Amino acid sequence: MTTDKRGVSALLLQRQLGLSSYETAWMMLHKLRRAMVNAAREPLRGEVEVDDTWVGGEQAGLQGSRQLKDRRAALVLVAVEKRGHASGRARMNVISDFKARTIIPVLTRNVALGSTIYTDGLKSFAGLVEAGFKHVARIQPLRSELRKGAKAAVPLADRAIGNLQQWLIGTYHGVSKDQLQVYLDEFVFRHNRRKTPAAAFQTLLGLGTGRKSTGYEQIRGARDLNHNRLGFAEATG
Repeated sequence: MTTDKRGVSALLLQRQLGLSSYETAWMMLHKLRRAMVNAAREPLRGEVEVDDTWVGGEQAGLQGSRQLKDRRAALVLVAVEKRGHASGRARMNVISDFKARTIIPVLTRNVALGSTIYTDGLKSFAGLVEAGFKHVARIQPLRSELRKGAKAAVPLADRAIGNLQQWLIGTYHGVSKDQLQVYLDEFVFRHNRRKTPAAAFQTLLGLGTGRKSTGYEQIRGARDLNHNRLGFAEATG
């Protein structure tokens, strides 16, 4: 779960441990996911790319990617540090909408003030300068131009989004909207430790011992995830 970029599904864990109950394996993994966020995390800093994405299947009858009403898919905000041409640490969070009043407070809490934030040209990012950031807005090429080799406005964030989508589909074949945040936590945990996978195992053990166990009823109904989740999912070391 900490060292393989594919993670592990509950079905595979059940088989590996010889458990009679799928539910037991599912609960074990969810308890671990809830231990993957370090409360003492450091904010992202320097140059940071930010983008949003939908997670979940298309819903018939809805027009426009920005329409939230009655949509089954979830909206996720993604931030990735730039380290030269490579990616640094990442943060991912489920958000209720993509309005400035939602995303700017999230970024303020999770990116160091004075950092340079790169985005596409959406108006939702217009208040970043007033919030204390340097802001570079780039025009996102059309999909047809991207297929021909045009550079994306935020290529590192787009790459992280692509990897996230492939992982969710490849390992879990999709996840529930209610539980999505902890899957983002898991993805970010491994991403931020991809160069030190052995240390990631020790880190999770340490974080787990410092966290009160989450009960079955809280996990089963995702009751612990449906409040106070505006901060990014991150566990930094």
